[in-house]
Amino acid sequence: MKRYGFSLIELMVVVAIMAFLAMIAIPNFNRFLAKAKRAEAYMNLSSIYAAEKAYFAEHGTYSDILNGEGGIGWKPEGKTYYSYGFTGAEGRNNFVGKLGAQITGSRADKTGFVAVAAGDIDGDGDVDVITVDENNNMVVVNDDLK
Repeated sequence: MKRYGFSLIELMVVVAIMAFLAMIAIPNFNRFLAKAKRAEAYMNLSSIYAAEKAYFAEHGTYSDILNGEGGIGWKPEGKTYYSYGFTGAEGRNNFVGKLGAQITGSRADKTGFVAVAAGDIDGDGDVDVITVDENNNMVVVNDDLK
């Protein structure tokens, strides 16, 4: 009589191969997710840039207030990963995202502005920081994807 099926050794080899492939794939998947979160930051910083330029055209100065009286009228759509804006009060000068990063190194005055997006996108304690200025120069100040 002929038996059909797999031996325990064969099944263990297959499981080991699958575990090895998962070990290779998971870091690449996490890197892909981090890049997608960073794309959100670029989009929102572009939006802040456009709002600041419109505010400057009307008032002749830039504002560090995102939302409320004297502000540029910017608020993020939905839930965000990154924190956006300027140093100051949450909901007025900045909006804190799901990753909870704090805003530092920002400014706005008659000559220009530097708005910040910050977030620990891979959970390692190192904060990804991206800025945009009055010339629409986006700079990755601290790269958390390295």
